[in-house]
Amino acid sequence: MIVVTGAAGFIGSCLVSRLNSDGFTDLILTDDFSKAGKSSNYDSKKYLKLIERSEFLKWFKENTKDISHVFHIGARTDTTEFNKAIFDELNVNYTKSIWQICAENNIGLSYASSAATYGLGEFGYDDDETKVSRLKPLNPYGESKNEFDKWALQQNQCPPLWYGFKFFNVYGPNEFHKGRMASVIFHSFNQINEKGYVKLFRSHNPKYNDGGQLRDFIYVKDLIDVLIFTYQHKIKSGIYNLGSGTARTFLDLANATFKSLGKEPKIEFIDTPIDIRDKYQYFTEANMQKLKNAGYTKSFTSLEEGVKDYVQNYLMNHKYL
Repeated sequence: MIVVTGAAGFIGSCLVSRLNSDGFTDLILTDDFSKAGKSSNYDSKKYLKLIERSEFLKWFKENTKDISHVFHIGARTDTTEFNKAIFDELNVNYTKSIWQICAENNIGLSYASSAATYGLGEFGYDDDETKVSRLKPLNPYGESKNEFDKWALQQNQCPPLWYGFKFFNVYGPNEFHKGRMASVIFHSFNQINEKGYVKLFRSHNPKYNDGGQLRDFIYVKDLIDVLIFTYQHKIKSGIYNLGSGTARTFLDLANATFKSLGKEPKIEFIDTPIDIRDKYQYFTEANMQKLKNAGYTKSFTSLEEGVKDYVQNYLMNHKYL
């Protein structure tokens, strides 16, 4: 059996869909299933059992002999949350418990880290494990992810194969429930339909024009391809970047969304909210050479192609993956 945590969420549910399409139905899905609006992400999926996040660790300890791999995608991902205790509990300590059970029982582990660990990018965006301890995340979410990465690299007892993936800006189907934390594409689609224009954050950095802020946007289908590849090919354990490898502007993203809807671009700029302004990343771009050196050769979907697929095949029809 394979475990997927965060299975009711955006990326986790897309992973379950892919596993199903590859013939895996002996799945254990774990999440906080009480949250409204997430059931459509998993109610059509094939699985053996749903287990509440609060009950999972106990269940896992009692059923280790049946588990071959854990995809630990679940996490508290709200970058505007500043209660460190929440992140310590859900992103650090919970993940440590999963790691330890996997290590003690010879179970493989893939877990979600984040590009938020890179902070302002003072040390670049290379997944060089010797730099992890020097990184300076900008918020408690990024700090929690980096704290676990540092802890993992210090362990002597490890899962037989383990991968920590630094997810960059992921977009795609199954994020209807995410509210403020949904992708800019999702928000742009809704703004265009409701108001006819898109609001983007004004730049508060003289090095960047309004809308010229650069991010590494990765389509969720590409991200899932990497997770499956590493699981199947059993590459060297460690921490890996998981982005497209190409930084694009928010203007590019907005224009691609308008084009996918067959509309002329109309963009307005608003001030970046005060609560995130001094913690805002103006540039991210994953160095993907480490994954390529491990044998991954598939190309990544361009922003234009990914946005078109997402908008026309999912958002316009309110369809789930």
